[in-house]
Amino acid sequence: MSTTKPKVARASTRSATAGTPTKQSPPSGISVTEAQELAFYRQMVLVRRFEERAARAYTEAKVGGYCHLNLGEEATVAGLTAALEAGDYLYTNYREHGYALARGIAPGRLMAELYGRQDGVSRGWGGSMHMFDVEARFMGGYGIVGGQVPLATGTALAIDYRGGAEAVVCLMGDGTTNIGAFHESLNIAALWNLPIVYVVNNNGLGMGTTVEQSSAEPELYKRAASYRMASARVDGNDPAAVYEAMRVALASARNGKPYLLETMTGRMKGHSVVDPARYRSREEAEALKAADPIAAYAVRLHEHGVLTDDLIAQVDAEAMSTVADAVAFADASPHPDVSTLFDYTYATPVPNDSRRLPGEALYPAAPRPVLSEVSA
Repeated sequence: MSTTKPKVARASTRSATAGTPTKQSPPSGISVTEAQELAFYRQMVLVRRFEERAARAYTEAKVGGYCHLNLGEEATVAGLTAALEAGDYLYTNYREHGYALARGIAPGRLMAELYGRQDGVSRGWGGSMHMFDVEARFMGGYGIVGGQVPLATGTALAIDYRGGAEAVVCLMGDGTTNIGAFHESLNIAALWNLPIVYVVNNNGLGMGTTVEQSSAEPELYKRAASYRMASARVDGNDPAAVYEAMRVALASARNGKPYLLETMTGRMKGHSVVDPARYRSREEAEALKAADPIAAYAVRLHEHGVLTDDLIAQVDAEAMSTVADAVAFADASPHPDVSTLFDYTYATPVPNDSRRLPGEALYPAAPRPVLSEVSA
């Protein structure tokens, strides 16, 4: 692959100075308003209740395929998305429901997509791992590990080529940092000064394998140093810390200096809803439960006078009502017609694209010769 940056049609508004090979420390002196803190909490509770209901729907056979939940990741979801501007692009992996919710996509459309229904955000053909909404600049979940990383980098290149002011945020799990596309993308982004923030949600496990067992450098943010890219590690269980860290990262990206942010989170359940997480000891499971980011944040806000017992109950009741409405919407939505299966494969017409249904032959069967009757 050539590393020569394409010639642009217009001058970029970003600095051409390469990113410095320094590591940024997590932000200190975080200052958010009480209204922002309450908004973080509301968002976290909504994600939690939505994901719990999605898990239940899976056991009821209403959700097909795979289903990966953001349980334990709610603080990162709330803090990260709050830092985005409306025009910014967000790419995620297959653990995406909470980010889609926080990006403003209607809960009913998301639940309908999980149910595989026509009113889903991807018309019922994407399911849990492939939600997409161009109006929300939510550029999809990807079932292939790291599949989103080159595409997000390409989007950042397009923004720079056009001289735009938007930024791209590319989410991934810790396991993605071991694939070639991760390193190739960071190298190109740093070389070409692209407006992108790579976010590694480090929950300590790539499916069932710990980061320490799979990564020679388990402090994943340090990998940015190979590309002279600024980076930071932040407490992913603190939405305010994530919010402030994302503000720093996005400011850097908009100035033409890509950034790598590692958020330290926990995964409260298995890799997917069918994973019993038997690789965890009882002590580990209890520690994760005790570190529940929503419960911890509620205690903190209660101590600061932002939350009261009545408000905690009210927020939870509102989230439960929203999710119940989403379930009713999904149940009422029709299944997509089979004839629409290929309607969203390509954004524009493609010559000779196949529209075969499963089991159909690639070519028409050859005509059989007609045998003349033979008299006895």
